[in-house]
Amino acid sequence: MERRIRTGNPRSGFTLIELLIVMSIVTILVSLAIPVYQRSILRSKETVLKNNLFSIRQVIDEYTYDKQKAPQALQDLVQDGYLREVPTDPMTGSSTTWRIVMEDALQSVDQTEPGIFDVHSGSDKTGLDGTPYAEW
Repeated sequence: MERRIRTGNPRSGFTLIELLIVMSIVTILVSLAIPVYQRSILRSKETVLKNNLFSIRQVIDEYTYDKQKAPQALQDLVQDGYLREVPTDPMTGSSTTWRIVMEDALQSVDQTEPGIFDVHSGSDKTGLDGTPYAEW
C-alpha cells in the first residue's frame, strides 16, 4: 500500500497578526504618499496661475497698445476678441475673483479714463515659496 504524506495545514489562510502587519504597512505607505500627492496638485495649480497671470497681463498690454486706452474690466478683453473667456483663478476656482489693479490717472495712456493696469489672484492663501498668491 502507498503511504500518503500530508503537507501543510488543511485550514490554510492568513492569521490575524499577518493581516494586521500588512494593513499597518499599507497604512504607512498611504500616509507617506498623500502629502506628496497634495503637494503635486498644489504645484500644478500654481503653474496654471502663473500662466494665466502672464496671459492676462500680456493681453492687457496688447489691448492698451491697440486701443490707446486700458480696458475698464476683464470682460472688455473678451468682448473685443483678445480672450475667448476670462481665465479661472485656479486658487479660488472662479473667474470673477481676480484682484484688479487700476492705473493711476496721471500715468494712463488716456488720462481721462484710467483702466486696468495689473491683475492678481483673489486668493488669500500663501504659495509654496512663501509669498501670498495675491502678490504674484
